[in-house]
Amino acid sequence: MAQGQKSNTPVVKTAAKALDQMKYEVAQELGITPPSDGYWGTMTTRDTGSIGGNITRKLVALAEQQMSGRA
Repeated sequence: MAQGQKSNTPVVKTAAKALDQMKYEVAQELGITPPSDGYWGTMTTRDTGSIGGNITRKLVALAEQQMSGRA
């Protein structure tokens, strides 16, 4: 990928804030202390992977509920 190109742009621009909030909520649920300065780059790969995996699990469950009509 060329320098300066961002590949993880949200499809729904207004969802970025909600996803960021979800990241902090999932970290709290897992007992992981979020960085106080907001920079996640100093955290361990295991912790950030756990957070990302749980976010994905929740988003898939939400999509499944919506698809089945039980929103």
